Amino acid sequence: MGFTIAVSGKGGTGKTTFAGMIIRYLLEKRKGPVLAVDADANANLNEVLGIDLKGTIGEMRELMKEEVPAGMTKDVWFEYKVQEALTEAKGFDLLAMGRPEGAGCYCAANTLARKYIDLLTGNYPYVVIDNEAGMEHFSRLTTQDVDLLFILSDSSRRSIITAGRIRDLIKELKSNIAKDVLVLNGVTGPLEEDVAEEIRQNNLALAGVIPDCGEIRRYDRSGMPTFNLPSSVPAVQAAWRIFDQYIL
Repeated sequence: MGFTIAVSGKGGTGKTTFAGMIIRYLLEKRKGPVLAVDADANANLNEVLGIDLKGTIGEMRELMKEEVPAGMTKDVWFEYKVQEALTEAKGFDLLAMGRPEGAGCYCAANTLARKYIDLLTGNYPYVVIDNEAGMEHFSRLTTQDVDLLFILSDSSRRSIITAGRIRDLIKELKSNIAKDVLVLNGVTGPLEEDVAEEIRQNNLALAGVIPDCGEIRRYDRSGMPTFNLPSSVPAVQAAWRIFDQYIL
């Protein structure tokens, strides 16, 4: 089984950019190939990585409404379509959840995604999952078996409380997550004592702090993939220090 790393947290905390950094780190450390999973219904990990999507699980869900070809079971047919949707790149492959195109519950797509992520995991030494904002992916059990969970937050009280709730929900659901740590992202200046106290009160383990980064904003505004940020950027260097400590 591969080593699975997941990223979660409040919306707007830079989860997808951070997930892209993890993938780049793994490739630079020659730990690939990597399976990248964009588990956000609003898929945009491909933009961070600088690649085009071939398809999504959500699109495959809609195809399930059509007639399965003769001589092929629905499971076999769906697995074939998932392989078609797998976007291949240098050193990593990307599987995107996407969103359903029509009316209906998203649960079927989640269940199928979970099933085929499990099947694919055995083919990769590392799996990186970029989850949607908040905690819904845990309550739907899209994310179950994770070796390392990074919970991203900014330095605001509300975001840190959300991070604590995500951790608490994981425990309530008895999700199989071996280790969870907090990362403060987009921090300006030294960490204030009231922020450190809020982290302690929520019983969160702080893995590290990533400074506010104008280069990330510039790349985003210009439509350039942040995957290609220079190694000299302080935010990249701070992320690498965290990864060196926590990624086996």
